[in-house]
Amino acid sequence: MYFQDRVDAGRRLARGLLERGYTGEDTLVVGLPRGGVPVAYEVAAALGALLDVCVVRKICAPEYPELGLGAVAEGGVVFLNRKLMDEMDLTEDDLQGAIHQKTAEVEARVACFRQGTEPTPVEGKRILLVDDGIATGATVRAALQALRARRPGRIVLAVPVAATLTLKELRPLVDDVVCTCSILSMFAIGRWYIDFSQVSDWEVVKLLALARGTFEHGRPSPTTGSAHPGPPQGTGPG
Repeated sequence: MYFQDRVDAGRRLARGLLERGYTGEDTLVVGLPRGGVPVAYEVAAALGALLDVCVVRKICAPEYPELGLGAVAEGGVVFLNRKLMDEMDLTEDDLQGAIHQKTAEVEARVACFRQGTEPTPVEGKRILLVDDGIATGATVRAALQALRARRPGRIVLAVPVAATLTLKELRPLVDDVVCTCSILSMFAIGRWYIDFSQVSDWEVVKLLALARGTFEHGRPSPTTGSAHPGPPQGTGPG
């Protein structure tokens, strides 16, 4: 199965969620920036649910930028895949520089994406955690730790495409999993999209503002309490 783009993936994922009986009632859709937010936006729109983000940055292997060894999430959460680190003969000390760098990036993105607004409360709510795809699951694990600390009612992991083994490992960490397409061997999420264009910081800001109903004339409304964040940054998928 291939997806045309993240919008197509989000709409297909939303249909699967609706078929499983999920609605927007007491539901918060949480997208993982950057690439997961366009998918999450379509899900939230279809279900009539609120939309927010959980800011996470992947910690990559020094010589393999596509291989996630861990992740940093907002709230100071750090997840490290010890098994992969052992296989690559890496220690936590070897990754300290990357951890500090990604922590700073998370803080900067929280300020950019939220535009002065507070995170949507999650306590007692059903959370639909959405990304554009899952390979090693490092960013999802960090996001789950960050969300669990905020005492949600239930967490449902919802994703268009994911590695079968990773989904199996993640299942015990959530209340339910909804995946449109499970792949036995996944080397790169982008292989399952016809258009896997980079998502800019500005696009994330725009979609969050649209979901809040505060997007006006091509930019977030001044009621968000923050200045225009600038043009798209041309950075890679989140």
